Amino acid sequence: MDTAMNCQRCGESIPSGEEREYAGRMLCEDCYMDTLSPARTCDPWAVHSAKTLEMKGDASPEVTELQKKILRILQETGGVEPSILCERLNIKPSDLEREVAALRHMEKVRGALIDGRKVIRLW
Repeated sequence: MDTAMNCQRCGESIPSGEEREYAGRMLCEDCYMDTLSPARTCDPWAVHSAKTLEMKGDASPEVTELQKKILRILQETGGVEPSILCERLNIKPSDLEREVAALRHMEKVRGALIDGRKVIRLW
């Protein structure tokens, strides 16, 4: 009898045989990948690379549909807390972190402290 277990990081159900063990914890595949390769918003080399490609005209950084939605929400609101973005877009915080990291590298968004709250806003 196969029984599903829950990810010890996000709590989502993991089908039997799909679990990944890391540092003594059972994780779903998404959490396992996030643990092995976390999003890095502060990456000077990624920023340099994006700006260099854009200046040379070799390649303009492309934004995904999800990134376009993030930018639209930030334009409408002037900046919003990450939890609100996750709720409006119906995505996990780890997914938002990856998208924001990419947009940060393109210098399209940045973090700010507004009225004591951490928010994501347009560059």
